[in-house]
Amino acid sequence: MLVIKCPYCEEERAELEFRAAGEAHIARPANISAISDEEFADYFFLRDNPKGLIFERWRHISGCGRFFNAARDTISDKILLTYKAGEPMPDPATLVAPSAPEGEKA
Repeated sequence: MLVIKCPYCEEERAELEFRAAGEAHIARPANISAISDEEFADYFFLRDNPKGLIFERWRHISGCGRFFNAARDTISDKILLTYKAGEPMPDPATLVAPSAPEGEKA
């Protein structure tokens, strides 16, 4: 189970208090009515699913109820950083991912 720190409540809580809300920092097209159906489908349905660092939106359901962002390593499933919604995405180079368990490649 993950332990997640809500950047608003400033407390670490069990994952059960939170809900994942998909990829963070998705930019809505400026004029959505002017894009093609294919471009709309790409915007609406397609998301990255990288091996390694990903930026996600989470909601503190059983606490303050607010949305926030988290940087998570999909290999180790560790949350490296949480930050308030609306704050800029941190530079991925500044985030240090935990090492892979013995016997696994990172």
